[in-house]
This record gives sequence, C-alpha cells and structure tokens, in this order.
Amino acid sequence: MNAHSPADGLDRRQLVSALRSLRRGDFSVRLREDLSGPDSEIAQLFNEVVEINQQITDELGRLSIVVGKEGKITQRGRVKSATGGWESAIRSVNELIEDMVQPTAEVARVIGAVAKGDLSQSMTVEIDGRALRGEFLRIGKVVNTMVEQLASFASEVTRVAREVGTEGKLGGQAQVKGVAGTWKDLTDNVNLMAANLTGQVRNIADVTTAVASGDLSKKITVEVKGEILELKNTINTMVDQLNSFASE
Repeated sequence: MNAHSPADGLDRRQLVSALRSLRRGDFSVRLREDLSGPDSEIAQLFNEVVEINQQITDELGRLSIVVGKEGKITQRGRVKSATGGWESAIRSVNELIEDMVQPTAEVARVIGAVAKGDLSQSMTVEIDGRALRGEFLRIGKVVNTMVEQLASFASEVTRVAREVGTEGKLGGQAQVKGVAGTWKDLTDNVNLMAANLTGQVRNIADVTTAVASGDLSKKITVEVKGEILELKNTINTMVDQLNSFASE
C-alpha cells in the first residue's frame, strides 16, 4: 500500500492511515518519498521502520521453520540493518535458541551413549556456568536417574550371574534401589531365577550327599521342569533302586 499525497506535502490523513496499518502488523504499507523537506524525511524514516519490522518478522518466521520444524539447531537469526532494541530482540531470540539447544544436545549425547552400552555418562545440570532450571532441570534429573538405574541394574545382574553361574555362590540376589515398572519386573525375574537355581542345586546336593553317606531316606522334592526334572527323576530312581538293592 502506498500513501500518495495530492500535493507536494505529506497528507496527514494518509500518514495516520499508514500508521494504523503498521499498528495492525501490515508491513506492506509504504509512504512515497518523492516529497520535499521534512516530509520526505518523515516518509523515508517511516518506510525504514516498516522495513525493519518486515525483515525481523521474516527472519523469525524463517527461524521457526529451520530450527523448530527442520531441526537445524545451528541456525541463528540475523538482520543486518537491526540496531539498538531491534538488535537486542534478535540477540534475545538467538540466546533463547541456544538455551533450548544446549540441554537438548546434552540429552541426545547421554541417550546416544546409553544406546551404545555406555552407562558412565550423565547429563550436566549446569551449562556455561548457569544451573539448569524448571523443566530443563527436571529432564536432566530424569535422564540421570534413568542412567543410574540402568547402571545399577546391569551391575547387579552381572554380579548375581557371576556369583551363581561362575563362582558357585548360591543364594545371591540382585538389589536395585528405586526401580519400578519393567526394571522391577526384570530384577524380580533375575532374583526368582537365582532363587530357583539355588533351591534346585541345594536340594540335589543334600540328596546326593545323603546317599554318599549311606542315607537312602531322602529324595529330591523341589519343583522343577525340563532337564532339571529329568535329573531329579534320575536321582530319585537311583535312590529307589539303591533302597531296593539294600533291602534285598
């Protein structure tokens, strides 16, 4: 929209109309600059104000797309002609993007490490000397708690597997504090497996030790399945046969 003056001077009514358009956010409005004296300067300054508003609006729109939708987090706003308050506004937007990007990058770094099996990483809750706050701090604590629980779970499962399976130390149980949901289910299942194996091996050991000592009164009573059941039946049959042989 161009505000034309019927004479050499600036038409105040058209200036008011142009200002109202600007107030409504219409940055297409312009005043003709081929005037004389102060009127020309007023028109030129008005058009420059509209232009800088248009440039900033376009730049913010671009950032919302490339950063917010396309995920190009290295992009920053830049308007060459912006000075003073306009420059401060662009700088504030860039700082906002930076403040959003840094915690997000930290989360990605830690989760990426976890995906590779590295449970030694944790999310820093202080960036550039400033402590995280609000939702960023909450997310940081959640991520770190998750990593700690995973590390604790992995450590305990490894310990129990080594003690029971490799070192023969029966009765071991995984102790993982603060776990819930699936992690608790997994911990409980590992402990159940270890407890079942402990009960089975000890029962078999008791019976075979008794047989070796000449006591044929004991049998394996533990509830078992699969190959352990076959072993149970074999030993109990052996005890029955030994009893029968002894009675003969």
